[in-house]
Amino acid sequence: MWQYDKKLQYPVNIKNSNPQLAKVIISQLGGPDGELGAALRYLCQRYAAVCPQSKAILNDIGTEELGHLEMISAIVYQLTRNLTPKQILESGFADYYVDHTTGVYPVAATGVPFSAATIQSTGDPLADLTEDLAAEQKARVTYDNILRLVDDPDVRDPIKFLRAREIVHFQRFGEAKQSRWNVKAELLTKSNRDRYACIIYNGIL
Repeated sequence: MWQYDKKLQYPVNIKNSNPQLAKVIISQLGGPDGELGAALRYLCQRYAAVCPQSKAILNDIGTEELGHLEMISAIVYQLTRNLTPKQILESGFADYYVDHTTGVYPVAATGVPFSAATIQSTGDPLADLTEDLAAEQKARVTYDNILRLVDDPDVRDPIKFLRAREIVHFQRFGEAKQSRWNVKAELLTKSNRDRYACIIYNGIL
C-alpha cells in the first residue's frame, strides 16, 4: 500500500511555452525507454523476485518511476499550455495537436504510442535485473540527449534531477544483481527455495 504525497518529487516551474521541446521530452513519458515503461516493468517484475530485498528494490524504484511519470507529464503540460494556433503550426506540434490537443498522451518522440512490447518480465530474477540495468542506462542516455537540445534552465533543472535518479537506480539494481547466486535454484526444494535464496542473496553462502 502506498501513501501518496500530492506534490511532485522535484518541482517543475516552466515559464515559457515551447512545444518543440515538448515533442522531444515526451519520449521519456511514452517512449521505449521512458518512465511509464519503467514503472510497469519493475512493479510487474517484483512478484518473481525471490528475496524480500529484491522485491523491495523493485517496488521502491517502480513506485518512484510513477513520480517521474508525473514530472515528465508536468513538463510536457507546462511547455504546451496557452499555445496559439500560429505557435502550434510553426513549431511542428500540429500532428500531435490534431489527435490530442494539448492533452498529455504517452508517445515516443517519433510519435509512436507507448507499447508494453518495449518491456519484459521474464519471471527469472537475474534476467529481469539484467534488463533493468540496461533500461536505466538507456533512460540516462535519453536524458543526456534531451539535455543537449535544451537551453531553458527551467526545463534543464528537473531533467538533470531525473537523469541523476537513473544513475541511482542503476546502482541499486547492480547491488541486487551482485548477490551471491552460487546455489542453483533447481537444487533447492520448493519449500526451502525462498529461505536459501535469501541466504545466498545476503552473501552467507
